[in-house]
Amino acid sequence: MSERSIGIRVSITRYVSDDPQPGIVECGFFDAHNRYWNFIEKVPIVSREDLHAGTTYPRAGVIACEIVGRQLNAAGESIIVVDTERVWHVHSIDNVSEFELLPSSLVEWDRTSNTEREWNGDV
Repeated sequence: MSERSIGIRVSITRYVSDDPQPGIVECGFFDAHNRYWNFIEKVPIVSREDLHAGTTYPRAGVIACEIVGRQLNAAGESIIVVDTERVWHVHSIDNVSEFELLPSSLVEWDRTSNTEREWNGDV
């Protein structure tokens, strides 16, 4: 049985601390309105890599999310509304967990086989 998950593509920009283990990183993404959202999170929440202070940054990562809505913007583009609280209790540094994203910001992966692919638009 597969465990399919949806996530937001993030850029991991720096290693913050070894405490608590296994370490903390800073990462973020741009939403559909071109606003940058910043996160400070544990390494395993955003990456399968063994990230540390000596790693070269930026690195690609993913924050798990749940799709909670869809809408169209003024230009007729699809906007996907996601919530990061519902999966692993992740919030931005501004304590926000609901975001409006373009579909290209999302990725789908199967946790059982550890495979990642473009999000196909299914919920």
